[in-house]
Amino acid sequence: MSGVWVFKNGVVKLNPGGGGEGSRKVLVHTASNEMISSYAVLERKLSSLGWERYYDDPDLLQFHKRSTVHLISLPRDFNKFKPIHMYDIVVKNRNAFQVRDM
Repeated sequence: MSGVWVFKNGVVKLNPGGGGEGSRKVLVHTASNEMISSYAVLERKLSSLGWERYYDDPDLLQFHKRSTVHLISLPRDFNKFKPIHMYDIVVKNRNAFQVRDM
């Protein structure tokens, strides 16, 4: 089964008909309504939420929040930043980010 995973009201579910091949997803910081266009922008937003860079793996860009066990791991190349990574950020920062269709 193919489709798009949708996160809404704390629930993730599969939308079988949604998001065709041409559908592009973007991560948006909800407080500023700013689209995350680079890792520099993302790092500033995460830092303001208490996330710190974690330098354990040179192949990944990682962030850790001291008050949790959560770790955000992203590919070093922003061009490989996919919806799965975006949803991981949304789940770990419930009210701070959204994934939207472009």
